[in-house]
Parts: sequence; C-alpha cells; structure tokens
Amino acid sequence: MEIKAKASRRPKALSMIDVLTFLLGTLALLATPGPTNTLLATSGAVSGLRRSLPLLCGELAGYLVAIAVLHAVVGPVVAALPLFGIALRIAVCLYLVHLALAFWRQQAASFDTARAITPARVFGTTLLNPKAVIFAFTLLPFTPAVTLAERMPWLVVLSLLIVTVGAAWIALGASLQRGTGGAAGQAFVYKVAAVALMLIVAMIGWNTVALAWA
Repeated sequence: MEIKAKASRRPKALSMIDVLTFLLGTLALLATPGPTNTLLATSGAVSGLRRSLPLLCGELAGYLVAIAVLHAVVGPVVAALPLFGIALRIAVCLYLVHLALAFWRQQAASFDTARAITPARVFGTTLLNPKAVIFAFTLLPFTPAVTLAERMPWLVVLSLLIVTVGAAWIALGASLQRGTGGAAGQAFVYKVAAVALMLIVAMIGWNTVALAWA
C-alpha cells in the first residue's frame, strides 16, 4: 500500500499532446500583440534591426524572472488573497499608461535627444506583462513535484521561442522603417505605439473589472 501511495504522488508522464499544446500555445501567445512586442516593433522601426537586437536580453530576462517570482511568491499569495491578483493587474495597467504617455510625448520631441527604448525598459515592461502569468500557471507543466532538472528543458525551449518571436517583431518594425521618412515618420510610429498600449490597458482593465465582479 505504501509503494502504491508513493507511486500515485509521482507526476504523470507528459504526452505528445501536452508538448504540442505547450509549443503551439507559447508561439500563439508570443505572437499576440502586447506591451513588450510593441516596444520591440517600435524600436525596430525607429532604431533599426541591429541596434534593437540587445533588447531581446531584456525581454528574456523579464519573462524568466517573472515566471520564477510568480511560482515562488505570487502563486501562493493569489491563491490565499484573490484581491492581490486584482491589485497586481491594476499596477500593470498604471505602468502601461505611464509608458503610453511617455511615448505620446516622445513622438513630438526631437529624435536626436529622445530617450531610446533600452533593455532595462523592455525588462520592466516584460516583468509586468500579463503573458507571464499564462506561462507560469497554464502553459508550463510545473508543479511542486517537478524538480529543477525536469524544468530546465522546458525553460530552454521557452527561451528559444521568446528570442525567435521577439526578433521577428523587431524585424517587422524595421521593415516599417523603410516606409517612414524622417522625424515625421518616426513620430507616427511612436503615436501608434502609444495607442496600441492604451488598447492593451483597456483589455486588461476590462478583464480586471470582470474578475472583481465575478
């Protein structure tokens, strides 16, 4: 009986469907427009492909740190205090509004002196990206029974997908650079980025209100 009890506590082996769900879900989530992708595409359009590639380090670090913190700290707190999860969403919305306003002001400024999109800014935005919650609690098959060695292959694959899709967003923005000329064209890019961020805030805010009233 004791042997059976121990065996029943072992994590169930993952099937091919589980792996495909992780891969397809991760690709779809990363390809979806969001605050981090908006920054990457905007940098590609304003600064070009090669100068924007270092931003991928900030994106990758942001996702990995967010996932680790969510599993270690936030997960137990959200489970015990649902209001904390709502407060976290509100904090994300406020940060994105701040970022959108900065973009809106920057679009009318001189691009020679305007502050560039840095890896640190991408890291902070990704750290607050709601997608990290989906990675942490939905797509990654992590439970307390899963060891660090068992987690590593999943994190390696996730890291490769993050960098690949992030580079694609930068390339997409860089392709727009050829169609925009001078400061006027770059100002339009920042304006579009600010509007996109506000739409993301609206979607997160709507979901937060629905969660609060549920």
